[in-house]
Amino acid sequence: MELIIISKSHGTSSRVRVGVGTMVWVMVGVLVLGVGVFYGGMRYAMEYTVGRVLGYTEEAGLAWQREVRHQRQVIEEARRGAQEDLNALALKLSELQAHVMRLDALGARLVAMANLSAEEFDFHTVPGIGGPVEVGLLTEKGMEVADFLESLESLSGQLEDRGEKLAALESLLMNRRLEAEIFPTGSPVKGGWVSSYFGRRTDPLTGRQEFHEGVDFAGRAGSQVIAVAAGIVTWSGRRYSYGNLVEVNHGNGYVTRYAHNKENLVSVGEKVGKGQVIAVLGSTGRSIGAHVHFEVLHNGKAVD
Repeated sequence: MELIIISKSHGTSSRVRVGVGTMVWVMVGVLVLGVGVFYGGMRYAMEYTVGRVLGYTEEAGLAWQREVRHQRQVIEEARRGAQEDLNALALKLSELQAHVMRLDALGARLVAMANLSAEEFDFHTVPGIGGPVEVGLLTEKGMEVADFLESLESLSGQLEDRGEKLAALESLLMNRRLEAEIFPTGSPVKGGWVSSYFGRRTDPLTGRQEFHEGVDFAGRAGSQVIAVAAGIVTWSGRRYSYGNLVEVNHGNGYVTRYAHNKENLVSVGEKVGKGQVIAVLGSTGRSIGAHVHFEVLHNGKAVD
């Protein structure tokens, strides 16, 4: 095989004779070189691509790790927040339970003070409540946390308000009960009857018209004489025409006297309750027959 080589700069040409074997080896060399370059390029591309992929994978892994750590922090903060909210709700619940216990005790006292039916006003059972519900309402979503907290706060305020009002009612009932205890009412004897009224009458001993400053209650000798109201004994002993006299001061200007007793059963300074036995019915002093002369004085003046 003959190769013609032309020189562009000199404008000359030369001929080179190449054998078939040499051409074969040259072609083989060129082929091997091309394959080597291709293989090398492919290896480089693969290594580069793998490197980039590994780099991306490593970066993605680090990013995922950072995201996982961030999500863990968020979850931990949410858990701590939920725990704090739960602790706050538990504290609020304990406060409400204490309020309810106080209201139960207060309600029980009010029921007893007002003489209401303990079965009808039982503070340890749930009161009867209820009513129909529209079918569509049953499919509505449940209460939200914000709504629950608002309802809880509203309930707490209502309990506080009810507690104050019930306490005021208890104070009022106690005052009324105290007034009822110290206000003179009723009969000073168990049994017996009225033998002489308050006001002008014919004196049983002189027959003259005189003013009777009390009410006489006749009865069987030895019967019990009782206090018509709570108070403090300010006199217990003989007192001229009264005979054996018990005098009780009830406050607010009220004083009661129980005269002609066979025997006094209380001493000066002693506290007596309403209905307490303070003497034995008799006929001492200026008296005809067994009876108790009962007087009520208000600010020192005898009243009916």
